[in-house]
Amino acid sequence: MPSRPLIRAGFLTLALAWLALLAIGPAHAADDAAARTLLAQLREADFSGKTALIEQLAALDHPRIATALKALADSRLYYQEAGNRVVIGSGDGADIAIEDAVSGAALGQISKRDLDRITTNNRLRTLIENRLASLGLASADPEQRKAAVEAFLKNPDPTESERLRARLSVETDSEIKELLAMSLALADLASPDAAVRVQGATTLGGQLRSELRGPLTKMAAEDNDSTAREAARIALARTQFRLQLLGWAETLFFGLSLGSVLILAAIGLAVTFGVMGVINMAHGELMMLGAYTTWLTQQYLPVNWSLPVAVPLAFLVAALVGIAIERSVIRFLYGRPLETLLATFGVSLILQQAVRSIFSPLNRSVASPDWMSGVIALGPLEVTLNRLIIIGFCIAVFALLWLALQRTRLGLEVRAVAQNRAMARAMGVRSARVDALTFGLGSGIAGVAGVALSQLTNVGPNLGQSYIVDSFMVVVFGGVGNLWGTMVAGLSLGIANKLLEPWSGAVLAKIVVLVFLILFIQKRPRGLFPQRGRAAEI
Repeated sequence: MPSRPLIRAGFLTLALAWLALLAIGPAHAADDAAARTLLAQLREADFSGKTALIEQLAALDHPRIATALKALADSRLYYQEAGNRVVIGSGDGADIAIEDAVSGAALGQISKRDLDRITTNNRLRTLIENRLASLGLASADPEQRKAAVEAFLKNPDPTESERLRARLSVETDSEIKELLAMSLALADLASPDAAVRVQGATTLGGQLRSELRGPLTKMAAEDNDSTAREAARIALARTQFRLQLLGWAETLFFGLSLGSVLILAAIGLAVTFGVMGVINMAHGELMMLGAYTTWLTQQYLPVNWSLPVAVPLAFLVAALVGIAIERSVIRFLYGRPLETLLATFGVSLILQQAVRSIFSPLNRSVASPDWMSGVIALGPLEVTLNRLIIIGFCIAVFALLWLALQRTRLGLEVRAVAQNRAMARAMGVRSARVDALTFGLGSGIAGVAGVALSQLTNVGPNLGQSYIVDSFMVVVFGGVGNLWGTMVAGLSLGIANKLLEPWSGAVLAKIVVLVFLILFIQKRPRGLFPQRGRAAEI
C-alpha cells in the first residue's frame, strides 16, 4: 500500500500540472484572439495597411500564422460574413472546402459567392515569402530551413541580414551554412560601404546559382565605385568559367552515354564480323527483337521488375533467331562476304515485315522503371539516371563478353577459329558448331542492346535501321573483331559527335565524323587495333 508521503507527492504533482494548464490556456486564448483581430483587419486595410498587419502577424508566436500567410499569398484567404471569421479555402470549383484560419477546424463546403476574398499584390507576396522564410529559419526540419534560405536568395532583403547571421552562428548542416553565406553575401551587395560590396562580390564569384548572376551583373554595370565594379566583373568571369567547365562535363557525359549505346549496338557485330567474316545487315533487326521482347515483358510483369527479366529473355530470343539465320542462310555463304550482305539484308526485310504483321507498324513505348527515373547530382553536375545506368550496363555487358571469350572453352575455340580456321579444325575444333554458337552469341548481345535502346527511344519496326550504319562504323574504326577496339571506337565516336553538335548541328556532326572515318580507313584499313587472323584479311 502506498505511503502517505508518496500520496502527497502525487497530489502535489497533479496540482502543479493543473495550475500549468490554467496558465497556458489563457495565453493560447490571447494568442488566438490577437491572430483573429489582425487577420480580420486585413479585409478592410489598403495595401500599405496590409504591409503593417503582415509584419505584426509574422511577429506573433502562433502555430497557424505561417499557414494563414501562405494562404494569403496564394489568394486562398477569405472573410466569411456568416461566421464573422477569416477562413482558408481549398479547391477550384464553385464550392470549396474551408477551415478556420486560426484554429484549423474544418468548416465543410461553401460557395465562393458567400465568401469575400482578401486581396493581395506582388509586393505583398514578396514580403510574405520573406517573412515565411524568417519563420522557417527556426524550424527543426532541415528541409524547411533550406527552403527558407532559398527564399531569401530569390528575394534578397538586406533588413534580414542579422537574422541570417544569427542562424549561421548556430547552423550545423553544411549545405544550409553554404546557402546562408551566399545569402549574406548577396545582401552585402546592397551595402552603402564599397568594401562590403567588394567582399560580397568576391564571395559570390564562381557560384552557379542563377539568382546570383543578376545582382552581380547590375553591380558590374552600375556601381559608383570602380573597385566594386571590377570585383563584380571578376566574380562573373569566375562564374562563367565554372559554367563552361560544367557545360564541357555535360557534353562529356552525353558523349559517354552515346558511346555506350554505340558499343552495345556494335559489340555483337564485332564478334560475328570479326570471327566469321559475315557482313550481317540483319544485326539492327536483332536489336529490334530485343526491344520488342522488353515491351512484351512489360505487358505481363510490373514495370520495376520487367527490365531485369527482359535482359536474359531478349538475349535468348535474339540468340535463337541468330542461330536459325546462321543454320538456314549464312552457313552456305562463308567466304563470300558480299553475298552474305545481300542475304542478311533480305533477312532484315523479312524480320521487319514479320514485326509489322504481328505487332502493327505503330511504335510502342516502353516505360522506364522508378529506379531509372529522375536525376542524380554529381556535385554541380546533374545527370539522368537512365543514361547513367545504361553506361554501367554497357560496362557490365562488355566485361561479361570479355570473360566469356577469355575464360571459357567456347571463347578459346572462338579465338582459335578466328586466328586460323584450318589449324583449329585440324586440332579437333568443330568449326560449324563454333560458327553457330558465335553467331548466336553476337545476336544475343544485339538483343540485349535492344533492351537498353528501348529506354531511350520508341520501339518500332525500323528501330535497328538507325544503328546499323553506326555499328559498322564502330567495328571498322576500332579494328574488326577486337573488343577493346570496339569500346575505344564507340566512346571516341560518341564523344566526337557530342563535341561537334553545338558547333555544327547533329546532322553535320555525323557527316564530319563519317568523312574523318573514311580518311582514317584510307590510312589504316584495319582500324585502330587490327585483329590478326582470317577476318582481318578479308
